[in-house]
Amino acid sequence: MSKQRIGIIGAGSFGTALAKVFHEAGNQVQVWAREPEIVAHINTFNFNPRYLPDLVLPDAVFAVSGLFEVVQEKDLLVLAIPSHTLRDMASRIKPMLSGNEVVITVSKGIEQKSFKTMSQVLVDILEGVISSDQIGVLSGPSHAEEVAHQKPTTVVASSYSSQVATYIQNTCMTPMFRIYVNNDVAGVEIGGSVKNIMAIAAGVIDGAGWGDNTKAALITRGLHEMKLMGAHFGAFTDTFSGLTGMGDLIVTCTSAYSRNRRLGHLIGEGKNLEEIIDGMEMVAEGVKTTKAVYYWARKNSIEMPITSAVYQVLFEGVNPIDAMTQLMNRDPKQEGLQGIY
Repeated sequence: MSKQRIGIIGAGSFGTALAKVFHEAGNQVQVWAREPEIVAHINTFNFNPRYLPDLVLPDAVFAVSGLFEVVQEKDLLVLAIPSHTLRDMASRIKPMLSGNEVVITVSKGIEQKSFKTMSQVLVDILEGVISSDQIGVLSGPSHAEEVAHQKPTTVVASSYSSQVATYIQNTCMTPMFRIYVNNDVAGVEIGGSVKNIMAIAAGVIDGAGWGDNTKAALITRGLHEMKLMGAHFGAFTDTFSGLTGMGDLIVTCTSAYSRNRRLGHLIGEGKNLEEIIDGMEMVAEGVKTTKAVYYWARKNSIEMPITSAVYQVLFEGVNPIDAMTQLMNRDPKQEGLQGIY
């Protein structure tokens, strides 16, 4: 495939890491940053001073501060921004689009009021300019710190069009950044969102010192909740056994790089949510996702006990020990792996 013109909106850790990877895949890459000092540093010194400062970017990767600059004359646009800002950003760039671009999101979350996934938000906002078949998702177990330094990573490209999913795969894959295609967009996005809730719970387990048995149970039953939500969105069960389900769940619940797990760890140690968030440089997507999924589950009468427990700890001041006690003393049940829905 010929060199593609890629614009990355967002110069956080993952946007910065992807800029390097997509350049290595043979593409022309521009990245948009909100902060002028980040733009200046990338263009002058070839590194991002705030996110992944040890990563040397290629000379050919340019940063810009104007949205029109990063959007104009691009084949592929990548939105690498916090999920709660996606709707606003999509609205801002819509008038700048030619209508020929492929637009993908790497954000993981559920919108709080609409309960839409990130690709659904893009379809909603970009209607009339970009068709749903031009919208895609890139997701999977991919901490930016490892992607940036060429640690072998596998992710999934998903789209409402199999042709676009394959285009993303062919455009962005490198020897150390392997991309699979899965056209179950709903399953890919539900997996990438719910796993952040479970990562907070995993961190609480670590911070409270509850051990490996507890975490194994959390990951397994967390996968069950992921499948329950996915079924309601029309997702395929097999997707949750793959990279964007179990794969992302494992890495986020166990890795020291996981911001959501780190937040949960501090809560497990007795810290307050507000002070934790104030002290974090980057967004822990699981906090807002917990609220969205909790209210979605209540609205649809879906039982998601781990999600409910995390919500109570984060937003209702319930002590993690009390939340765990409630989980462990629920009514006896069958594991239900056959008739999971």
